[in-house]
Amino acid sequence: MISLPRTTFLRSKDINNSTTATTTTSSSSGEARKAFITCSLNFKKFFFKREVKGMEHTSAKDMVDEKTAVGGGVQDVYGEDSATEDQLVTPWTVSVASGYSLLRDPHFNKGLAFSERERDAHYLRGLLPPTEISQQLQEKKTMHNIRQYQVPLQKYIAMMDLQERNERLFYKILIDNVEELLPIVYTPTVGEACQKYGSIFKHPQGLYISLKEKGRILEVLRNWPERTIQVIVVTDGERILGLGDLGCQGMGIPVGKLALYTALGGVRPSACLPITIDVGTNSEQMLKDEFYIGLRQKRATGQEYDELLDEFMSAVKQNYGEKVLIQFEDFANHNAFKLLSKYSTSHLVFNDDIQGTASVVLAGVVAALKLVGGTLAEHTFLFLGAGEAGTGIAELIALEMSKQTKVPLEETRKKIWLVDSKGLIVRSRNSSLQEFKKPWAHEHEPLGDLLSAVKAIKPTVLIGSSGVGKQFTKEVIEAMASFNEKPLIMALSNPTTQSECTAEEAYTWTKGRTIFASGSPFDPVEYEGKTFVPGQANNAYIFPGFGLGLVMSGAIRVHDDMLLSASEALAGQVTQENYENGMIYPPFSNIRKISAHIAANVAAKAYDLGLASRLPRPENLVKYAESCMYSPAYRSYR
Repeated sequence: MISLPRTTFLRSKDINNSTTATTTTSSSSGEARKAFITCSLNFKKFFFKREVKGMEHTSAKDMVDEKTAVGGGVQDVYGEDSATEDQLVTPWTVSVASGYSLLRDPHFNKGLAFSERERDAHYLRGLLPPTEISQQLQEKKTMHNIRQYQVPLQKYIAMMDLQERNERLFYKILIDNVEELLPIVYTPTVGEACQKYGSIFKHPQGLYISLKEKGRILEVLRNWPERTIQVIVVTDGERILGLGDLGCQGMGIPVGKLALYTALGGVRPSACLPITIDVGTNSEQMLKDEFYIGLRQKRATGQEYDELLDEFMSAVKQNYGEKVLIQFEDFANHNAFKLLSKYSTSHLVFNDDIQGTASVVLAGVVAALKLVGGTLAEHTFLFLGAGEAGTGIAELIALEMSKQTKVPLEETRKKIWLVDSKGLIVRSRNSSLQEFKKPWAHEHEPLGDLLSAVKAIKPTVLIGSSGVGKQFTKEVIEAMASFNEKPLIMALSNPTTQSECTAEEAYTWTKGRTIFASGSPFDPVEYEGKTFVPGQANNAYIFPGFGLGLVMSGAIRVHDDMLLSASEALAGQVTQENYENGMIYPPFSNIRKISAHIAANVAAKAYDLGLASRLPRPENLVKYAESCMYSPAYRSYR
């Protein structure tokens, strides 16, 4: 049984105001003030358990999550994280909350699942209908209601409303129905949600840090009610999926990513913080939309942008400590590479578009080798798209080749070719190439289009990350099939409308011989009496487990070898049965088990590299990862 104290606490700035008010009042009634303080101190001793600066206190959150403190929220045994918490120093700021407030707190609300005893103990009698039902029945009813909606965006809104009403039920439903709901809470539906975010906005689900807050970002971070944050997902909204600059309305991406951190990776929700950096938008559509919720100005760039990001990164480290993971999400290419390079030596940072995508694609390629044959180094790769995703994937594949063959990285890169909007990236274009493209400029005659590149390079693996749909034409796919018995084709651009080709097109145009994977989900395809199940190279396979591995090991930096370890762990979860169905990724129904293995591999590499701070190292990292995962099952309150 978990004790649920009916208490609320004020932050330090509120405490100062309260102290002033109390002192003023007490000047005319010293004895009353003395008696009140004595009473409050006794009240405090009854509820407070955890020692801080010589005083004992426990917040409601701490008490409810007591049994799962390691659950995606590994206990901070060294005390670094709690060192920045506002300390509670004035006992008379404690106030008793009513049962009505409890029903409106999503962290603790159980709705009709409150027992008779709990309804009496926590002032809920009469605030609920008399029926008492289980969490399982609540889940059944909620899923029945969600399935009544025909429009995916309606299902998305229903899920977000549930998250704001009953957090544990939201995660229970998402975990138990992950394959059905993943396309709803994340790609592709989240793309439409971001486009219409101003119209559907109801609750501030994260922190919005705009240019108006410049010089005050630390103060803004302290407005967030949770003090112990372990994972931050942040975007500036400039390149949301394949939809472009959505500005402040990109908040749907951090919210969705962190929901998956909890559901798939087990990081406890109170340790997750979604943030949008609002520096304006260059989208005329957004600026003219009367419901747009962000700054109505063109994007800030240059020094103004850099100073805001510098202040943000410093404030995060000051407020949450060295070990908070900051995941950059959907930044435009020119900022994404710069930010990752700039802060990777001073912060625990990760870019999912560059590193997460690379890791999940490498896992699919490694798994596919069992179907197409040969070693990684024996294959030739051609990419359509040379942005964050394309160059990130290419670099990780080259790193894995170098690791396997002991050949220098500069040599393994020569097995990988990239096509951008101007054609094949070759040495003669060097003077006009951006820095991150230059490692992929090889000696070859210039070629202006993808089909020409396919015919000249004769790749065994074709990967699309351009963000532009319908680029893998029938001619391109048939060319791949003409010199490969089993061509590996990966159409990775999101959402579904931006995919380079559909699963049906890939299977049909190769006469069922292709090994296919996409970024957004496609239904199984029947071709000449055989059913093909397309793989989905979804980053959700990697980043939740990757983040859990960093958190549970107390890692202080991200290393490329950790990404390789995550890929190896994911590829190792593909079973023989999966291969027989042509699948190169395991089913999402096993995602928590998959995440535990990825977390274990990542944590092991962190310990091997001397980057882990949580000692001693657990003997069985897989079991430890499973024990660290947040459970959405209801708690019983005393």
